Amino acid sequence: MANLLPSVVVENNGQPDAAVIWLHGLGSDGHDFESLVPALTLPENLSIRFVFPHAPIRPVTVNGGMEMRAWYDIYEMNIERKVDSANILESCESIEALIEDQIRQGISAERIILAGFSQGGVIAYQTALTTKHKLAGVLALSTYLADESVVPDASDCVNGEIPFVIHHGSLDPVVPPVLAEKARSVLAAKGFTISSKDYEMPHSVCPEQVGDISRWVTENLA
Repeated sequence: MANLLPSVVVENNGQPDAAVIWLHGLGSDGHDFESLVPALTLPENLSIRFVFPHAPIRPVTVNGGMEMRAWYDIYEMNIERKVDSANILESCESIEALIEDQIRQGISAERIILAGFSQGGVIAYQTALTTKHKLAGVLALSTYLADESVVPDASDCVNGEIPFVIHHGSLDPVVPPVLAEKARSVLAAKGFTISSKDYEMPHSVCPEQVGDISRWVTENLA
């Protein structure tokens, strides 16, 4: 078995029968969303393991080659940006390994949610669209589709019928809202089940959104 990414693991109750694998954004780490678990105030009858992996440390071109935790390199900041396909694929394979590790620990793939913020959302999208495992759902936060060419028709995808939830800030200066809309349009055109909501916030997470995430996770994993 390949080495698994080091991760922060939080269980809201004992004996989890579901998991949320949550991927942080550029320059953050697995601790970034750790405090969100108690903030979700999930019902006591839900036992979920939250896995917050740390991305590898690599140089990032747009940050002057500075080394930081990143799921892939970012070469430029324009909307039609060149994509670091090799490292995106590598990161997707790492998340696939985490999914399979949860399955080995007794959690069904259909009880696993992939969530990702910004860069992490890119990996959540692509992993869900290319994995062999049918998951419970995808939570795409302040993110985008890096490569439309990897999006299959829903009828050809094992996750063609699971819910994809898109949240985005209407004031986001880092990942412009137009990129969230583009992802919505591409996925919907391919037949995927999409729900989306915009929040009056920048590149972040807001309290109203936390409540919406809590309700969605509860409904999806109840």
